[in-house]
Amino acid sequence: EAQVVGDIQISNQIKRAYQAAADLNLAGPFLHRLMHTVFFTNKRIVQETAFRDGAASLSYAAIELIESLTSNTFEPRILLIGVGEIGTDVAKNMVHLPTAKVKITNRTISKAEAIAAEMGFEVVPYENCQEAMEEADVIVCSILRSEPFITKELVKKFQIDSYKLLVDLSVPRSIETSVEDIPGVVLYNVDNIRSKASETLEKRLAAVPKVEEIIEDSIKEFFDWKKEMIASPTINKLKQSLEQIRQEEMARYMKNTDAKEIAVIDKITKSMMQKILKVPVVQLRAACQRDQAEEMIQIISDLFDLEKIKSE
Repeated sequence: EAQVVGDIQISNQIKRAYQAAADLNLAGPFLHRLMHTVFFTNKRIVQETAFRDGAASLSYAAIELIESLTSNTFEPRILLIGVGEIGTDVAKNMVHLPTAKVKITNRTISKAEAIAAEMGFEVVPYENCQEAMEEADVIVCSILRSEPFITKELVKKFQIDSYKLLVDLSVPRSIETSVEDIPGVVLYNVDNIRSKASETLEKRLAAVPKVEEIIEDSIKEFFDWKKEMIASPTINKLKQSLEQIRQEEMARYMKNTDAKEIAVIDKITKSMMQKILKVPVVQLRAACQRDQAEEMIQIISDLFDLEKIKSE
């Protein structure tokens, strides 16, 4: 279950699982069709609804904010302070900032090291946090303290060449709001970001009825195809039966015929075979949709003596 409405993680997990099955030749025609129906439905939802628009989680909204505010910075330097639940989510979402140089620090260093190893980030010892803050373009703070951790007095000591973006995801706040008085400092707190995420969530929830309509369409289309699948072995047998007759007759009468004539006759007989096949195939598929396929299959099997034909 996704923690966030419209989260892309689950569809990505399904894609990876399907790819693994396909690589091991464990996916047959039914599974292939089912998975491609899922992927096509997902694409329609993205294109036709607001179900995937914006960021609906606090951590991803913070990443979107950082991305937009650092778009003109080459390899922005980001420091993440605190890897609790929210901090860990933010760290994992940093994959959406592929050019960023990310450092993380935490009072319990082993937690920072575990996430850094997984994500390929650099760990800063907690006692060196102040130096790392001065170097960073972006500081994301997600720690639990009763008093602000980053104060105006502390930030005033930093040499700020162009800007310093501070993102406070802590409750209560861990960055003094007055830091914004310092030239070059931009502060966003959890309320700003949560508000943005909430607006997105409302839009996504409003899109749910349309999403459900699209899913219903896809389910109907898939089950229509599944019904027709019942007739596939019979259609294949009928094709094989007619092709066998065609080949046998060609072999009987083409012994003294030149290549050019053979090519013309081959083309004519194939065309005739397709026309003969058309009506029973259309009728059989129509019977499938009416849930009357079994009777039609039996009639066609008896008419063309298909029981002797093995399905390929």
